[in-house]
Amino acid sequence: MRLKEWQLAFETFLLDEDRSANLSLGKSLIGGPTLDVGTGLAIYHNAYKARLLEVLRNDFPTILHWLGDEEFDDLAMAYIRRYPSAHYSLRWLGKGFEGFVREHLVPEQSAPLAELIALEWAFTLAFDAPADEPLTIDAVAALAPEEWPELRVKAVPSLQWLGCRFNSLALWRSVKEKADFPESMALDIPQACLIWRNQLICSYRSLDSAQATALDGLLNQGWSFAELCAELAVTYGEGAPLHAVTWLKQWIQEGLLVRLQR
Repeated sequence: MRLKEWQLAFETFLLDEDRSANLSLGKSLIGGPTLDVGTGLAIYHNAYKARLLEVLRNDFPTILHWLGDEEFDDLAMAYIRRYPSAHYSLRWLGKGFEGFVREHLVPEQSAPLAELIALEWAFTLAFDAPADEPLTIDAVAALAPEEWPELRVKAVPSLQWLGCRFNSLALWRSVKEKADFPESMALDIPQACLIWRNQLICSYRSLDSAQATALDGLLNQGWSFAELCAELAVTYGEGAPLHAVTWLKQWIQEGLLVRLQR
Protein backbone atom coordinates (compact mmCIF):
# COMPACT_ATOMS: atom_id res chain seq x y z
CA MET A 1 0.00 0.00 0.00
CA ARG A 2 1.44 3.36 -1.03
CA LEU A 3 1.74 6.15 1.52
CA LYS A 4 -1.11 8.24 0.05
CA GLU A 5 -3.37 5.20 -0.12
CA TRP A 6 -2.49 4.34 3.49
CA GLN A 7 -3.22 7.92 4.64
CA LEU A 8 -6.60 7.93 2.88
CA ALA A 9 -7.49 4.53 4.33
CA PHE A 10 -6.56 5.69 7.83
CA GLU A 11 -8.58 8.92 7.39
CA THR A 12 -11.60 6.92 6.23
CA PHE A 13 -11.25 4.66 9.25
CA LEU A 14 -11.12 7.59 11.68
CA LEU A 15 -14.21 9.22 10.17
CA ASP A 16 -16.23 6.03 9.82
CA GLU A 17 -18.69 4.97 12.49
CA ASP A 18 -17.43 1.40 12.16
CA ARG A 19 -14.49 0.87 14.51
CA SER A 20 -13.09 -2.05 12.50
CA ALA A 21 -10.41 -1.13 9.94
CA ASN A 22 -10.46 -2.48 6.40
CA LEU A 23 -8.31 -5.50 5.67
CA SER A 24 -5.56 -3.65 3.80
CA LEU A 25 -5.08 -1.08 6.55
CA GLY A 26 -5.03 -3.76 9.24
CA LYS A 27 -2.42 -5.81 7.38
CA SER A 28 -0.18 -2.75 6.97
CA LEU A 29 0.29 -2.47 10.75
CA ILE A 30 2.17 -4.50 13.30
CA GLY A 31 0.91 -5.01 16.82
CA GLY A 32 3.04 -5.15 19.95
CA PRO A 33 3.36 -7.65 22.77
CA THR A 34 0.71 -5.87 24.87
CA LEU A 35 -1.40 -4.16 22.19
CA ASP A 36 -2.78 -5.85 19.09
CA VAL A 37 -3.57 -3.98 15.86
CA GLY A 38 -7.34 -3.98 16.35
CA THR A 39 -7.15 -2.58 19.87
CA GLY A 40 -4.61 0.07 18.85
CA LEU A 41 -6.76 1.25 15.96
CA ALA A 42 -9.84 1.35 18.22
CA ILE A 43 -7.94 3.64 20.61
CA TYR A 44 -7.07 5.98 17.75
CA HIS A 45 -10.68 5.87 16.51
CA ASN A 46 -12.08 6.83 19.92
CA ALA A 47 -9.36 9.39 20.71
CA TYR A 48 -9.85 11.29 17.46
CA LYS A 49 -13.55 11.85 18.01
CA ALA A 50 -13.02 12.55 21.70
CA ARG A 51 -10.60 15.32 20.74
CA LEU A 52 -13.13 16.84 18.34
CA LEU A 53 -15.78 16.78 21.05
CA GLU A 54 -13.35 18.38 23.49
CA VAL A 55 -12.77 21.26 21.07
CA LEU A 56 -16.49 21.92 20.64
CA ARG A 57 -17.07 21.69 24.40
CA ASN A 58 -14.37 24.31 24.96
CA ASP A 59 -15.68 26.60 22.20
CA PHE A 60 -19.32 26.42 23.32
CA PRO A 61 -19.38 26.08 27.13
CA THR A 62 -22.75 27.80 27.49
CA ILE A 63 -24.38 25.42 25.02
CA LEU A 64 -22.81 22.51 26.93
CA HIS A 65 -24.19 23.86 30.21
CA TRP A 66 -27.64 24.38 28.70
CA LEU A 67 -27.97 20.97 27.01
CA GLY A 68 -25.97 18.84 29.42
CA ASP A 69 -23.20 16.38 28.55
CA GLU A 70 -25.19 13.69 26.78
CA GLU A 71 -27.42 15.92 24.64
CA PHE A 72 -24.51 18.19 23.73
CA ASP A 73 -22.34 15.25 22.68
CA ASP A 74 -25.16 13.79 20.57
CA LEU A 75 -25.66 17.12 18.79
CA ALA A 76 -21.92 17.71 18.38
CA MET A 77 -21.32 14.23 16.97
CA ALA A 78 -24.18 14.69 14.52
CA TYR A 79 -22.50 17.93 13.42
CA ILE A 80 -19.09 16.25 13.08
CA ARG A 81 -20.60 13.45 10.98
CA ARG A 82 -22.38 15.96 8.75
CA TYR A 83 -19.43 18.36 8.51
CA PRO A 84 -16.15 16.53 9.21
CA SER A 85 -13.16 18.64 10.16
CA ALA A 86 -11.70 19.94 6.88
CA HIS A 87 -9.06 22.41 8.13
CA TYR A 88 -5.61 21.61 9.44
CA SER A 89 -6.39 23.70 12.53
CA LEU A 90 -9.12 22.61 14.95
CA ARG A 91 -9.63 26.32 15.58
CA TRP A 92 -12.18 26.27 12.73
CA LEU A 93 -14.06 23.11 13.72
CA GLY A 94 -17.04 25.02 15.13
CA LYS A 95 -17.41 27.42 12.18
CA GLY A 96 -20.52 25.70 10.79
CA PHE A 97 -22.11 24.69 14.09
CA GLU A 98 -24.68 27.50 14.06
CA GLY A 99 -25.80 26.71 10.51
CA PHE A 100 -26.01 23.01 11.28
CA VAL A 101 -28.27 23.61 14.28
CA ARG A 102 -30.57 25.79 12.19
CA GLU A 103 -30.92 23.05 9.55
CA HIS A 104 -30.96 20.12 11.99
CA LEU A 105 -33.61 21.34 14.46
CA VAL A 106 -37.06 22.84 14.05
CA PRO A 107 -37.08 26.68 14.21
CA GLU A 108 -38.65 26.80 17.69
CA GLN A 109 -35.67 24.84 19.05
CA SER A 110 -32.95 26.11 16.76
CA ALA A 111 -33.49 29.89 16.95
CA PRO A 112 -32.38 30.54 20.57
CA LEU A 113 -29.77 27.78 20.47
CA ALA A 114 -28.22 28.98 17.20
CA GLU A 115 -28.13 32.58 18.41
CA LEU A 116 -26.23 31.51 21.53
CA ILE A 117 -23.83 29.48 19.38
CA ALA A 118 -23.26 32.58 17.23
CA LEU A 119 -22.54 34.62 20.36
CA GLU A 120 -19.97 32.14 21.67
CA TRP A 121 -18.36 31.83 18.23
CA ALA A 122 -18.14 35.64 18.04
CA PHE A 123 -15.90 35.61 21.12
CA THR A 124 -13.62 33.11 19.39
CA LEU A 125 -13.47 35.26 16.25
CA ALA A 126 -12.80 38.41 18.26
CA PHE A 127 -9.99 36.82 20.23
CA ASP A 128 -8.23 35.47 17.13
CA ALA A 129 -8.68 38.54 14.91
CA PRO A 130 -5.59 40.42 13.67
CA ALA A 131 -4.45 43.45 15.65
CA ASP A 132 -4.75 47.08 14.57
CA GLU A 133 -4.07 50.48 16.08
CA PRO A 134 -7.35 51.80 17.52
CA LEU A 135 -8.13 55.50 17.36
CA THR A 136 -7.21 57.25 20.63
CA ILE A 137 -8.60 60.22 22.49
CA ASP A 138 -5.25 62.00 22.14
CA ALA A 139 -5.33 61.55 18.36
CA VAL A 140 -8.84 62.98 18.15
CA ALA A 141 -7.95 65.88 20.45
CA ALA A 142 -5.13 66.77 18.07
CA LEU A 143 -7.46 67.13 15.09
CA ALA A 144 -7.69 70.57 13.56
CA PRO A 145 -11.22 72.08 13.56
CA GLU A 146 -11.49 71.71 9.78
CA GLU A 147 -10.73 67.97 10.03
CA TRP A 148 -13.73 67.14 12.22
CA PRO A 149 -16.53 67.31 9.62
CA GLU A 150 -14.83 64.76 7.33
CA LEU A 151 -13.62 62.44 10.10
CA ARG A 152 -14.44 58.85 9.12
CA VAL A 153 -13.80 55.61 10.97
CA LYS A 154 -13.98 51.85 10.54
CA ALA A 155 -14.24 49.01 13.05
CA VAL A 156 -11.20 47.37 14.58
CA PRO A 157 -10.69 43.91 13.00
CA SER A 158 -11.86 42.09 16.11
CA LEU A 159 -15.27 43.77 16.33
CA GLN A 160 -18.19 41.34 16.00
CA TRP A 161 -21.75 42.68 15.71
CA LEU A 162 -24.55 40.32 16.69
CA GLY A 163 -28.26 41.03 16.54
CA CYS A 164 -29.93 39.32 19.51
CA ARG A 165 -33.61 38.38 19.63
CA PHE A 166 -33.16 36.27 22.78
CA ASN A 167 -31.48 36.76 26.16
CA SER A 168 -28.35 35.02 24.88
CA LEU A 169 -26.01 37.47 26.58
CA ALA A 170 -27.63 36.80 29.97
CA LEU A 171 -27.27 33.04 29.44
CA TRP A 172 -23.62 33.40 28.48
CA ARG A 173 -22.89 35.73 31.41
CA SER A 174 -24.48 33.37 33.93
CA VAL A 175 -22.13 30.54 32.95
CA LYS A 176 -19.13 32.85 32.84
CA GLU A 177 -19.92 34.19 36.31
CA LYS A 178 -21.07 30.78 37.65
CA ALA A 179 -24.46 32.23 38.54
CA ASP A 180 -27.95 30.74 38.28
CA PHE A 181 -28.76 29.83 34.68
CA PRO A 182 -31.82 31.82 33.56
CA GLU A 183 -34.59 30.54 31.34
CA SER A 184 -34.14 31.27 27.65
CA MET A 185 -36.65 33.83 26.44
CA ALA A 186 -37.29 36.20 23.58
CA LEU A 187 -36.49 39.86 24.16
CA ASP A 188 -39.28 42.40 23.96
CA ILE A 189 -37.01 44.55 21.80
CA PRO A 190 -34.13 42.96 19.85
CA GLN A 191 -30.75 44.40 20.75
CA ALA A 192 -27.34 44.75 19.16
CA CYS A 193 -24.45 43.11 20.97
CA LEU A 194 -20.81 44.02 20.36
CA ILE A 195 -17.88 41.71 21.05
CA TRP A 196 -14.29 42.84 20.51
CA ARG A 197 -10.76 42.32 21.79
CA ASN A 198 -8.90 45.05 23.60
CA GLN A 199 -5.28 44.03 24.13
CA LEU A 200 -5.67 40.33 25.03
CA ILE A 201 -9.07 40.59 26.69
CA CYS A 202 -12.44 40.21 24.95
CA SER A 203 -15.05 42.77 25.92
CA TYR A 204 -18.75 42.88 25.18
CA ARG A 205 -21.78 45.08 25.64
CA SER A 206 -25.20 45.69 24.22
CA LEU A 207 -26.31 48.87 22.46
CA ASP A 208 -29.61 50.67 22.62
CA SER A 209 -31.29 51.25 19.27
CA ALA A 210 -30.16 54.90 18.97
CA GLN A 211 -26.49 54.07 19.54
CA ALA A 212 -26.71 51.02 17.29
CA THR A 213 -28.10 53.12 14.45
CA ALA A 214 -25.42 55.77 14.90
CA LEU A 215 -22.55 53.28 15.06
CA ASP A 216 -23.92 51.33 12.11
CA GLY A 217 -23.99 54.56 10.12
CA LEU A 218 -20.33 55.26 10.86
CA LEU A 219 -19.07 51.72 10.30
CA ASN A 220 -21.30 50.29 7.60
CA GLN A 221 -22.75 53.26 5.75
CA GLY A 222 -19.63 55.40 5.65
CA TRP A 223 -20.98 58.43 7.49
CA SER A 224 -18.55 61.19 8.29
CA PHE A 225 -18.78 62.94 11.65
CA ALA A 226 -20.75 65.76 9.99
CA GLU A 227 -23.20 63.26 8.53
CA LEU A 228 -23.57 61.61 11.93
CA CYS A 229 -24.49 64.96 13.46
CA ALA A 230 -26.98 65.63 10.66
CA GLU A 231 -28.67 62.26 11.19
CA LEU A 232 -28.86 62.76 14.96
CA ALA A 233 -30.31 66.25 14.48
CA VAL A 234 -33.56 64.66 13.32
CA THR A 235 -34.04 63.25 16.84
CA TYR A 236 -31.96 65.47 19.11
CA GLY A 237 -32.10 68.85 17.35
CA GLU A 238 -29.46 71.25 18.62
CA GLY A 239 -28.20 68.58 21.03
CA ALA A 240 -27.05 66.35 18.17
CA PRO A 241 -23.36 67.38 18.21
CA LEU A 242 -23.16 66.70 21.97
CA HIS A 243 -24.64 63.24 21.52
CA ALA A 244 -22.31 62.56 18.62
CA VAL A 245 -19.21 63.63 20.56
CA THR A 246 -20.28 61.72 23.70
CA TRP A 247 -20.85 58.49 21.83
CA LEU A 248 -17.71 58.90 19.73
CA LYS A 249 -15.65 59.39 22.88
CA GLN A 250 -17.14 56.26 24.42
CA TRP A 251 -16.48 54.14 21.32
CA ILE A 252 -12.90 55.42 21.13
CA GLN A 253 -12.24 54.72 24.82
CA GLU A 254 -13.56 51.20 24.34
CA GLY A 255 -11.12 50.65 21.47
CA LEU A 256 -13.75 50.02 18.80
CA LEU A 257 -12.60 52.40 16.05
CA VAL A 258 -9.78 52.91 13.58
CA ARG A 259 -9.49 56.16 11.67
CA LEU A 260 -9.97 55.96 7.93
CA GLN A 261 -7.26 57.93 6.17
CA ARG A 262 -7.98 59.80 2.95
